[in-house]
Order: sequence, then C-alpha cells, then structure tokens
Amino acid sequence: MSIFIPGSSDPSSSARTGTLVLPHGRVETPVFMPVGTNGTVKALTREDLYEIGFDLILANTYHLYLRPGMEVIEGAGDLHRFMGWDRNLLTDSGGFQVFSLSPLRNISSEGVSFKSHIDGSSHVLSPEKAVDLQVSLGSDIQMQLDVCTGYGVSYREAREALDTTSHWMDRARARWEERREGGYGGFFFPIVQGNFFKDLRAESARRTIETDPPGIAIGGLSVGEPREVYQEFLSYTASLLPPDKPRYAMGIGTPEYILEAIQEGIDMFDCVFPTRNARNGTVFTRRGSIALKKAEHRLDFMPIDETCACKVCRSYSRAYLRHLFKTKEILCSILASYHNLYFLHRLVKDAAAAIREQRFRAFKEDFLREMRDEEA
Repeated sequence: MSIFIPGSSDPSSSARTGTLVLPHGRVETPVFMPVGTNGTVKALTREDLYEIGFDLILANTYHLYLRPGMEVIEGAGDLHRFMGWDRNLLTDSGGFQVFSLSPLRNISSEGVSFKSHIDGSSHVLSPEKAVDLQVSLGSDIQMQLDVCTGYGVSYREAREALDTTSHWMDRARARWEERREGGYGGFFFPIVQGNFFKDLRAESARRTIETDPPGIAIGGLSVGEPREVYQEFLSYTASLLPPDKPRYAMGIGTPEYILEAIQEGIDMFDCVFPTRNARNGTVFTRRGSIALKKAEHRLDFMPIDETCACKVCRSYSRAYLRHLFKTKEILCSILASYHNLYFLHRLVKDAAAAIREQRFRAFKEDFLREMRDEEA
C-alpha cells in the first residue's frame, strides 16, 4: 500500500518530488509541516497557515490526550472540527513526549505507563490505545507508538528498544487495519529506530518494510548527536527505504538540515524550531539567522530579509520588530513566527522547483554558501 505518487528526481542526488494522496487533499512533496502540538501552531491562526500555503500540519496525541482530553475533542467531532482546520493532520503517537517529558515512565512489552507532566496523574499507553486515540483525533496520518532512545545509549539498550518498537508496530498495524475496516480513512506510518548502530537500523528498516506500510518514518535522530553523526545516519537509513513509499524524517527544522534531508530523498519533515525560535526573537534570512534583540538592529529599518516576499518583510522593519521584542509585545511572536514559517515553506518550494529543473545540488550549495559567507 502506498499513498505516494512519484514526481521528478534530481540526477546528482537522491532528492525527489512527489504527491501525497490524503483524506483532506493532496500534498506536494517535499513538505515541511508546522508543529501544532496542542491543536494550534503557536502565535498563528489557521488563516495565516492557509495564506502561507500549508496543507499538512502536525499535532500531538500525548498533549491532546492529557489536555483538553478526548471527551472534549470527540464532542466536537474530531480534531479537524475542534480546531477548525479542514486540511490534513499528521499526529505523533506520543512516544517521544513520554520519553522527554514524563518524570516517571515504565516500559513493558504491553505498553508504557507514565505520569502526566501536567498534574502527575498516572496513565497507560499501549500501541492499540495510541491508534484508537489518533482515530478519535481524525488523523490523516498517524504514527505508531515507539520507544525513543537518546544519543550515547548502549547497544543492549538500543536493541531492547528496537525489539519493543517492532513488537508494538505489529500490534499497532493490526489495530489500524481493524479501524480501517470500521470506516477510518487515515493512514499508518511505522517508525524505523535502532539508535546509532547501523546493523540495528538495517534490521529495523527490514522489519518495517515487511509490513508494507503506506509510508515510513525515520525516528531516533536529532536527539543530541553531533551533526556529522546525524548526517551519516540519516543518509544510511534513507538508503534502506523503498522508493515507492513516502519518507518522513522526524524533528528537522533548520534550513541546513532540511536541505540535507531533501538531498537524501526525504519527503516530509517537521520541527518546533522555527516557531520556538521566533518567540525567542530569532528569525531566518538568506544570510543566516539573526537575533532581533541585538542592539545593532535598533536603527535598522530594513526588513528581516530583503529577498523575502512575506507580508512581514513587506511591512515591518527589524528596528520595529526589535522594539516589539524588547517591550515583550505579543505581536513580535506573531510576526516572527509567520516569517519563519513562510521562509521555510518558500525554501522547500524553491528546492522542489530546483529538483524539477535537475539543479538541486547547485541550488543547495548556493543557498548554504550565501549563509556561510555572511556568517563568516
């Protein structure tokens, strides 16, 4: 089963374009997905997201399950209706959040028990429950429950996490098929794990591919490893995956990492980085990121990026945005978040055009050279 229609390919790399066929419309790839953890992309309205051109955003099962709770979301119909979003939603299973946020968790073959980071209440999440929660959310793409491990764990720990993840994948896949027979229209993505051991990555990819999923996610990267290690294992893992499936690298959100992922044939990526950095006053430009709080911008009446066509760059100066940041005005977060997401969306669209014109590697090198020259 596949939901991916291949498009163009770049002769000098693994970069490619394509189309995802999803319940709430088609999505052109490569695609960056803004993160709407709590059912909202922070500081932006749905109209902002429509205006920029996003057709697929991410929400998080763990957070929405804990607050506002499934009774509220199911009362609205599903997450699309609750948040007023009529385009596609991908939902994370919550595995990474249990790994990173829960003060106490216990993993067994049956699932994971954890305490809420909000109020300390106890919960149990099984592979089947993660599927059911995402069905209730109305996810167009849902992720399996997995075990995420950090950089530097032992081979034994990585092996145990892989075995548990694979066991949970089989159970989640079976539950997803049951729910599909009951009328659920969303798709299921398993996750390749294996930490930073190539034999485990290869085994995880093989076991995942054997289930013939609609698409495949690459997990366990961007968890504290050096950049060169990230690049090596992204390239290695991507090379193991079949070309007829969409490939999703989780947690990638800087221009450099996005271009690296596209070069390796990754179709989908997401990260909180663009909006989190925006709220902290850091914005993207073709010449590298800039911190608006710096005194050098106090009398700088240029836009964030002279090459950017977003409404923020057309209407506001760095000096004004610095003033908003220094006075802690909410408008700074709104404008900076809009710009950062517009910038990444435009970057990905330009990369897709370069792939179609068979010049992606030159496009990437030119873009990164301009950033490095300015930063130097």
